[in-house]
Amino acid sequence: MFHEKINILLIEDEDPHAELIQRAFEESLNRFHIQRAKSLSEARAYLRQQEPTLIIADWRLPDGESMELLPNHRDPLSTPVILMTSYGNERIAVEALKSGALDYVVKSPESMLDMPHLAERAIEQWAVRAERARMQKALLESEAQFRLLAGNASDMIARLTTDGHLVYVSPACKTILGYTPDELTGALSFDLIHEEDLPRVMGIFDSPAHADKTYTVACRALHKDGHYVWLETSARAILDRSTGEIVEVQSASRDITERKRAEEELQLAHRHLQEAYEMTIEGWVRALDLRDRETEGHTQRVTELALVVAAKLGFTEEEMAHIRRGALLHDMGKIAISDEILQKPGPLNEAEWEKMRRHPIYAFEMLSPIAYLHPALEIPFYHHERWNGSGYPHGLKGEQIPLSARLFAIVDVWDALCSDRPYRKKLPREQVIEYLRHNAGILFDPKLVDVFLSVIESEQL
Repeated sequence: MFHEKINILLIEDEDPHAELIQRAFEESLNRFHIQRAKSLSEARAYLRQQEPTLIIADWRLPDGESMELLPNHRDPLSTPVILMTSYGNERIAVEALKSGALDYVVKSPESMLDMPHLAERAIEQWAVRAERARMQKALLESEAQFRLLAGNASDMIARLTTDGHLVYVSPACKTILGYTPDELTGALSFDLIHEEDLPRVMGIFDSPAHADKTYTVACRALHKDGHYVWLETSARAILDRSTGEIVEVQSASRDITERKRAEEELQLAHRHLQEAYEMTIEGWVRALDLRDRETEGHTQRVTELALVVAAKLGFTEEEMAHIRRGALLHDMGKIAISDEILQKPGPLNEAEWEKMRRHPIYAFEMLSPIAYLHPALEIPFYHHERWNGSGYPHGLKGEQIPLSARLFAIVDVWDALCSDRPYRKKLPREQVIEYLRHNAGILFDPKLVDVFLSVIESEQL
């Protein structure tokens, strides 16, 4: 993507965060050079000597706030800045972006490890912003200057009437769409747009006009040979200086077909990778079931039931995906428990229970190095915590316990009591319901018990 080495100034006073970000760039050191500063004063000293390609800065530093480094929003050609913060604050995010920051990142292991991707995207956005700024400035020049710029630009520049007819098209239309300028002059631009994209394009003409606002839209346009080309078009209304009425619309379009194809291939690769992750998780679960045949099917049952209840509670689709993975992996720590304990036909003694109670810790130790699974670890790590603090491994109380783990604790106990075990038969359904009601507010979140039992009744489970 980039032919020259990208110089990045990283302004971060916390060593662990800086090391994590620097580690993320290690595989791309042939493209990136990282220079670290620990304070605003150190950063300013560096900037007096060199101009980096990109600045990645912690919002709050020992000697001030890094927002002081942001470019004035009127100068889009200044060094682009990505702001980081440990606090997700909408006000700060809006202020930062309005002040010229290209991105605003809430610190997490995932976001910091993803920083190379964020950096490349920010530099791309900066390049686009700079190009648009140059284009907008040129469009306000005289007709002669406009035609000189348009005639030599690689982007297809056009002037349109307020109803979408083309009154001027730059020579780049031949390269991009196969038509000569004469073939397109006078044509209705909407006739070239794919019908699925037409509402978005026409929306540019329907929007309230502001002289200082540029609209950008991606759409498919018909090439002369019959195939469609993906264009990214930036359009701006030109107003009559005396009346304030729109006199024309000016636009610049570039061919992004290859970028769209690359994005689709990347999305497909991401789906394949995600499917591989899911298959790996299911393989782990099957391996655990094969080892402990007495609880075979338990994992699938509690996963399905947890998702039903989570849907009632209004969890988002993304949160539901994490709950599914956490539920599937809730007993993964038992892999570290010996067969002698795991498959014992009778009750465990205290020493055996001591080992068994460590399985949430084993699960966390095994799974936490996998960044993809971090949001799903709440269930494996905390589902044996209890509302009154009598659970393990940390003895958390009440809402100290993550919501997904509080929910899953109820589902897990329900299935365990409703299933046969080597040392006891399953309990009658009404007896299990009474057990949950009795322990609401003691072992389990009382509100979640009510929701769970309502789901059991309504779904006839």
